[in-house]
Formats: sequence, structure tokens, C-alpha cells
Amino acid sequence: MRLLACIAPLLLAAQDPSGAVIIKGSFDAFTTDELGNIYALQGDELRLYDATGRLLMRNSLKSFGPVTSVDAFSSLRPLIFSRPLGMLAALDNTLAIQGDPIDLSRNGYPQVTLACMSVQNAFWFYDERLMRLVRVDRQFRSLGATGRLDQLLGFAPHPVQMVEWDSWLYVCDPENGVLVFDLFGGYDRTLPIVGAEAIEVRDGTVLYLKDGVLHTYDLRTFAIDLPVTWLVGARVKGLRGVRIERGLLYAHYPDRIVVAPAKP
Repeated sequence: MRLLACIAPLLLAAQDPSGAVIIKGSFDAFTTDELGNIYALQGDELRLYDATGRLLMRNSLKSFGPVTSVDAFSSLRPLIFSRPLGMLAALDNTLAIQGDPIDLSRNGYPQVTLACMSVQNAFWFYDERLMRLVRVDRQFRSLGATGRLDQLLGFAPHPVQMVEWDSWLYVCDPENGVLVFDLFGGYDRTLPIVGAEAIEVRDGTVLYLKDGVLHTYDLRTFAIDLPVTWLVGARVKGLRGVRIERGLLYAHYPDRIVVAPAKP
């Protein structure tokens, strides 16, 4: 740990591990699912790769509009969200839109800035105007809500991402930490993860990047660590995002996605 702490401030050139899978492309965003599949967004095109780098599917989303986020909560059935248009769409395993895209404004949610999937075919929305989280079913009937978060928390949050895992919603707020809620919108706690722009929650651990350095937060022991991976725990030049699935670490750089066993 002392060695990692000493080298963490250094800015390193990215060095891919020997034998790594390299998926070349200037991807705007990426995510993974529990099966280890990769969803890579480039402009209006979404691509699906397996963990070996094999291209399985690709589809143009031009008719949908600009995609803000891709949520792979349900493997091979991702959800796409467009914040500028307030539109939502579920995709099938060919990356084609199922049915018609959903206009959130027409369904009573005119200022949704974040959206993600939930268990039981439900959705979570963050309503910026009302400053609240709401969970709805496919008919947009409310299943739970928080009320105004500024009144509940004592401060005005500025969330940038939210994900559900194991029946808990994790809301990433770089300024204040990661806010945790139950399925009914009940506030549980705030994790002391400040400065993260995106998170992944898996098996009792929150994985996140802060200032280009990979960290983990253990939900059982409350320990924040620099995990031992081939990223070495140091700040890596150009690193945009990291995820871990099934013992593989996925690293997103401006010109590629690198996949290799997490342990060096």
C-alpha cells in the first residue's frame, strides 16, 4: 500500500498487459453486463462485443437521438436514455429498439436528467425540477419516491449517475458522496466516496475512478483501497472508465477498450 501511495501521484503512460484483448475505437462511452459483454457507444452507433473482443452486434440509434447513457442492468437487454430529448428505450438482444421510444415528458416526467433500470421491470428516474428520485413500473405508476432530496439530506445533490444493485439504489454525487436508497425511496446512508464521476457496484464492493486512480469501497468493512490490478493503482493517462466483471478488468481509453484478467 505504501508503494502504491507513493506512485499514485505519478502520471503514467498507459501500458496494456501482455495478452490483453484490445478493442480499437474512439468510443464515447461503454459499459458491461454480468455476463462480461461490452456495450460500446460511438456517436449514434452502439456495438456489442463479448469478453474476447468479438463483435456480436452493431446498430445505429440515429432515429432515437443523442444517447446520454447505456444501462446493461439486464444482460443483453440494455436501456438507453437521452437526457436532451427526455427519451427512453429498451433494446433487445440485437440492439434494436423494442416498441416505440418512451417520451418521459408525455408520461408526466418532463425534467428527468438520470434514468436506470430496476428489478421487476421497473425504472428509476431523477427529476431535477422536483429534486427527487422516483421508481416507476412500465405503466409509469409510482412504486416509491424520496420527496425533495435537499430537504431530506440537508443539501442540494448534483448526481451524475445512478445504478441499482441487490435491491439498493446507488446515486453518485461527486461533491457529496454516493447516496444509497432502498426500493421504496427510503434514504439509507451516504458512502464517503467523493470525487467519483462514475461507479460500478458488484458483490459488496463499489468500484470507482477518482482523479484517474482506481479505488474500491468495501460495503461490509467500509475500507477504501487501491485494488491490486494491472493498472497498478497509479494515475493512468487518458483512462476514462473502468469496470470489473467475472475476474476481468475493462479499461476505457480514448482510442480503445482493453480487457484482461484483473489480477496482474
